[in-house]
Amino acid sequence: MKNIIISLIVLFGLMTSQLYASQYVQAQLFYSKFYSPTDGPYFETYLSVVGSSLNFVKNDKQKFQGAIEVTMIFSQDGAVVNHDKYELLSPEVEDTTKIDFNFIDQQRFSLANGIYDYEIQIKDVNSDQPPFKTTQTIEIDFPENEISISGIELIESYTKTVEDNILTKSGLDLVPYVYNYYPERIKNIRFYAEIYNTQNVLGEDEQFLLNFFIENYENQQRLTKFVSFKRETAKDVNVLFAHFDIAQLPSGNYNIVVEVRNRENEILSSNKLFFQRSNPSVEPDFSDIDETLVENSFVAQITNRDTLLEYIHCLAPISTDMELKFVKYQIDKPQADLDIMQRYFMSFWLNRDNLGPELAWKDYYAVVEVVNEQFGYPGSKGGKKGYETDMGRIYLKYGPPNTITDRPFDASTSGMTINDGGTAAPDFGSVPYQIWHYYTLQNQRNKKFVFADQNLAAYDYVLIHSNLPGEISNANWQDELRRVKEGTTLPDEDRYQGQSGDFYNNPR
Repeated sequence: MKNIIISLIVLFGLMTSQLYASQYVQAQLFYSKFYSPTDGPYFETYLSVVGSSLNFVKNDKQKFQGAIEVTMIFSQDGAVVNHDKYELLSPEVEDTTKIDFNFIDQQRFSLANGIYDYEIQIKDVNSDQPPFKTTQTIEIDFPENEISISGIELIESYTKTVEDNILTKSGLDLVPYVYNYYPERIKNIRFYAEIYNTQNVLGEDEQFLLNFFIENYENQQRLTKFVSFKRETAKDVNVLFAHFDIAQLPSGNYNIVVEVRNRENEILSSNKLFFQRSNPSVEPDFSDIDETLVENSFVAQITNRDTLLEYIHCLAPISTDMELKFVKYQIDKPQADLDIMQRYFMSFWLNRDNLGPELAWKDYYAVVEVVNEQFGYPGSKGGKKGYETDMGRIYLKYGPPNTITDRPFDASTSGMTINDGGTAAPDFGSVPYQIWHYYTLQNQRNKKFVFADQNLAAYDYVLIHSNLPGEISNANWQDELRRVKEGTTLPDEDRYQGQSGDFYNNPR
């Protein structure tokens, strides 16, 4: 189950509960993929629209109502294979000053296995603004002779089905939770998934294990307090409808993971879904590790407090939100003693590699030294070490990119100004930028990061956009590259377009 926020900007991947104020429709779209043994695969969409972002007009009942026109198109090689265009009406209201609700729409599209361009357009029927249009590549893949798992659908509420409808699955009417953000007030996370072909692969009435748990998003470490399982008998379709009590889950980024395992405990299929938790009242604790583990380890040799503190700080790019919070409130303070720091450092590397924590640390620090050399820069006030920069963080967290597009200038030639330093600068064009491209990242293809030197400073490139869940996402990132001399008028024929869009869409 994935989501998109649609507003003045359209964002794919990781989202929070914040929606961006604008004159346009604000909405959030999740989708999941399922399979029907009788009808084949289908693609399910869940669209939540912010009522206050619409223009309301009086209807025949003399009540106010908003409406949007939604168009969804699925195409392959330019040919449309499925589509729908419909009008979605808001609830009726009598007072437009009290519109404080969202309303939800759910649709299903039959799609065969394959890769599709999925386009969605949304237009406020009562506005002159043009419709939004955006496209994302999706893949439907439910092999006939392999065990597979549907998308994981987050559930807000459910009731027993009285009459089949668009919300019905396995005898329940499931109202989707159309966010991947769980604030402190929500104490449970409910989810639904289907497992296919266990009977064909394992045999009729064969037993298997269905594991489901919560893991840290950053390091894929399973949280032992949020682990459960079901023993299942093979069927055409097995159903998982489960929940976790997350009242004591600290703030952070997580995955819900579903696994199918056989009698030999081998993983036959798995799927996961990202979500965020905000729970500021729950404090994590990483200092309760057995002291004897530290005494007999490489960490015991690090006795200089400043050195160890520096080592801990350089872990930030690969740390979880909980770990960063612990460092901020428990270690980054004058009274933090060496013992707590050593236990935290040992705990950190045991969580990454229980069998070889020392080697894992040395391998990581070797990359930190390279990053500090490549991306760090000196300065009495604004200097940074490489791991503190956005480029250094991405490099340490995800490794080196497959390709880098480096554009020191992407400018119009119709006007140049001589700076104080004697160098020529365009009256308009772009700031220096780089686009990093990863062929595969965290089991996702074609992931990109856009960095910009917005202040033309000492090589301090800032991440302004990425299509990887968990990173900043900004559909208007090209606007942030624009550099215009004060007082310069951009003629229509020279208005900044540049090559950044081409470099982003066609990495080389």
